[in-house]
Amino acid sequence: MCSVGAGRLEGKVALITGGARGIGAATARRFVDEGANVVVTDVLDADGTRLATSLGDAGAYAHLDVRDESEWERAVESTTARFGGLHVLVNNAGITRFAGVTDMTLDDYLDVIGVNQVGCFLGMRTAPGAMVDGGSIVNISSMLGFVGGPAQIAYTATKFAVRGMTKVAAGELGPRGIRVNSIHPGGIDTELARIGLGDDPDAMLAGLPAGRAGRPEEVAAVACYLASDDASYSTGSEFVVDGGWLAVANLP
Repeated sequence: MCSVGAGRLEGKVALITGGARGIGAATARRFVDEGANVVVTDVLDADGTRLATSLGDAGAYAHLDVRDESEWERAVESTTARFGGLHVLVNNAGITRFAGVTDMTLDDYLDVIGVNQVGCFLGMRTAPGAMVDGGSIVNISSMLGFVGGPAQIAYTATKFAVRGMTKVAAGELGPRGIRVNSIHPGGIDTELARIGLGDDPDAMLAGLPAGRAGRPEEVAAVACYLASDDASYSTGSEFVVDGGWLAVANLP
């Protein structure tokens, strides 16, 4: 994996969706630490701008509703205009809605599909046009891309979809020098995860092999590897970051 300060992403330009908070923000910081220039995108403009400012000259912010293809085009164009290219896309933006299968409304279901699945598709469709020297696309799926989660019918559907779309894109974009991989976090201590894990995720997940919840920085470290040339022979693959959750029979 990348070690902080090693400059593993020197000269690379990255665009990160859902970058204002959580895993996206941790990934932006890690990428800059490793020498990349980063465009943070989100719909949380104040948080995103604050983060980009903290990154100095290596950071910039662009508003991006990932459901809107015209906004995708503008975000990619602004990235190449600001930093001279695009080498890495991290499709991280995501939302969830908790409801049982028979209780979830169609509107809520489609909201989750729009952000998590359509947003990822639009990113993989738009970004490759700017990756003239090849590149890396990192799709943030979930451990729920492997198993079903209670009251998570929409979220689980999207994360299975992201896992599958990653493989299709890896096959199609490989001849263009673009690698596509998925990361599958589970039990990471973020604002989104606390909706289900409560206010003390470490206590909730003490029964995992890792004995605690994960940190956004631990997912960012895997994204750093996949964005770097160290992962030059990794594409169409799944990288699980869940503290061993999927490995044990009695899930928390």
